[in-house]
Amino acid sequence: MIREAFLYSRNEDQSVQCSLCAHRCVIAPERFGICGVRGNRDGTLYSMVYGTLIAEHVDPIEKKPFFHVLPGSRSYSVATVGCNFRCAFCQNASISQSPQKTRMIPGEDVSPGAIVDQAIRAGCQSVAYTYTEPTVYFETAYETAAIAHDRGLLNLFITNGFMTSEALKMIEPYLDAANVDLKSFRDEFYKKYCGGRLNPVLETLRCMKTLGIWVEITTLLIPGLNDSEDELRDIAAFIAGLGKEIPWHISRFHPQYKMPDRPATPVSSLHRAMEIGHEAGLHYVYSGNVPGDKGENTLCSNCKTVLIERYGYQIRAVRLDAGRCNVCQAPFDGIVELNPQSTFDKRSKQ
Repeated sequence: MIREAFLYSRNEDQSVQCSLCAHRCVIAPERFGICGVRGNRDGTLYSMVYGTLIAEHVDPIEKKPFFHVLPGSRSYSVATVGCNFRCAFCQNASISQSPQKTRMIPGEDVSPGAIVDQAIRAGCQSVAYTYTEPTVYFETAYETAAIAHDRGLLNLFITNGFMTSEALKMIEPYLDAANVDLKSFRDEFYKKYCGGRLNPVLETLRCMKTLGIWVEITTLLIPGLNDSEDELRDIAAFIAGLGKEIPWHISRFHPQYKMPDRPATPVSSLHRAMEIGHEAGLHYVYSGNVPGDKGENTLCSNCKTVLIERYGYQIRAVRLDAGRCNVCQAPFDGIVELNPQSTFDKRSKQ
């Protein structure tokens, strides 16, 4: 399915300028944007992936990863093909990069209402827009999110953060939480390995925080590229400046896509990065892609009791009492349950 795109302007020469992501592509007639899924037909910009899902799964919410949003719940996870980045280490390159290579839009047509119906039938408490980049299928995400919000589900973006403030402010009434990849704190890394830039991602994070969207941040630690202590300190300091309650997920790299020969991240590097996060004053720092590691557990920000014990995507124990540590009664930062008594509930602020 296709439909006219949101957030663009027409030019006199029949080109259009997309203002959905920070590339702000100017697209000539019969051409596509960098994402490969937004095309200009006779001076009108269309989303070529509207309602055409390449992936549709029920996942543990911890897989996104969200460790502070409805812990232990299931999330209905959807995606179309396409992405506005070209990450050399992408784990979903077969679907994120396929439109740029083939100009084909594979998938199954599913309406926004049907997505929400299926999420509810599956017993999910949220809809996650994930696997590829939700910004490039914004029309589908926006319309699904509006319906999901009205029917009592949370909406979650798992995103590279390379969106415009216009897009973010448009979906903000329905977007409860986002896990944003902060891939590096060096613009050179973004340009060389991702086909993007750093500052728009930082601006997205600042804007999300201002708008009251719950934020978690993920950094994939790649040996020799973004794992220096100086850079990790810069990332940790930036997150602490946004809010020390923001969880930082530091994930282990495994050789993949265009980086098959780069070694996997040593677990010791993850642990050192976690120490740097704690030294910066962050309350919640996690290791990722290392099932059974102690860095998967959530500790109380006050007394350091293990509040949530995890193994991989499974929760083994929860020590919370009405959203508070059951030892010292310090609040658990995040969205604990679907009601205004949660420690963080964006809906109660609207």
